[in-house]
Amino acid sequence: MNSFKSHITILVVDDDPLINNLLKNSITNIGYNCYTALDAEQALTILEKHDIDVMIADIVLPRKSGLELAKITRKKYNCDIMVMTGFEKGIKYEDVIEQGAKDFIRKPLSPEEVMVRLNRILDERKIIFLQKQTEQKLKTNIDRLKRLVEATVNALASALEKRDPYTSGHQKRVATIACKIAERMNLSQIKIDGIRLAGLLHDIGKISIPVDILIKPSKLDAMEYEIIKQHPQIGYEIIKDIEFERPISQIVIQHHERLNGSGYPSHLKSEDIIQEAKILAVADVVEAMTSHRPYRVSLGVEKAIAEIDSNRGVLYDAPIVDACIDFIKNAGMP
Repeated sequence: MNSFKSHITILVVDDDPLINNLLKNSITNIGYNCYTALDAEQALTILEKHDIDVMIADIVLPRKSGLELAKITRKKYNCDIMVMTGFEKGIKYEDVIEQGAKDFIRKPLSPEEVMVRLNRILDERKIIFLQKQTEQKLKTNIDRLKRLVEATVNALASALEKRDPYTSGHQKRVATIACKIAERMNLSQIKIDGIRLAGLLHDIGKISIPVDILIKPSKLDAMEYEIIKQHPQIGYEIIKDIEFERPISQIVIQHHERLNGSGYPSHLKSEDIIQEAKILAVADVVEAMTSHRPYRVSLGVEKAIAEIDSNRGVLYDAPIVDACIDFIKNAGMP
């Protein structure tokens, strides 16, 4: 409650300094902050400079009435309003509420009554205050968990690179290319974030592949290639129990699947492959062809474009291929 009180500021507006001081003393004595004003102009200046939670204003003020002030305040500021007056004639409770006030106090004032009514209004604001505090704590915890996930993903990617220095940076480059494709396709940020994490992890299954196969300076034989083809399944097994926001393990296991069913490990066809895996597949091919490998030099960007374009709609999803070629031609390889 003390934390809540320290965040609350009250504004008292009355052309009688005695009333202002009386209410200010009562308000500050119970722990709230308080400003006072003698007319509407002073009040509006204070409202502009400070976050006021509740304004207690007399209806009868010089030049601009308390009801006019209430109407302006309600439209422009996140401030609850109480009005007070010693003149009951012609003043209806409904009119006061219509101008945005939450309560109506008659003079002569009883400070105790004012505090009771003020605390009733502040109880509502306290609920909102506590809700915002809870939301902020939740956001902080979520951000902390996201950073932990990021650190874990980077550690796993780094562990693989230490075993396979010849393809160092491959996973990061694939993640970057895949995200560029996703951005060109106007996918949601949560999907793009998932694609980036999957890109960083897509080859994590190679951590179980013998090093002599990973760094072999010549083409793999049939048996070695079958061993390599196990890495999507192994990667899936490694990360399947991690609770990501997106289906990262599914993206990892499917990134070598192809539209016509010729991919691995499950020979899935177009409708069974999730979009993120289709994007990663194109990014993986482009990055691999444009990078040096132990058994060959880079094949270059033009050959990479020719590969995905010639198999557009056959092995690779057509809109994804188009998005990839578009960003490469307009922005260049990242």
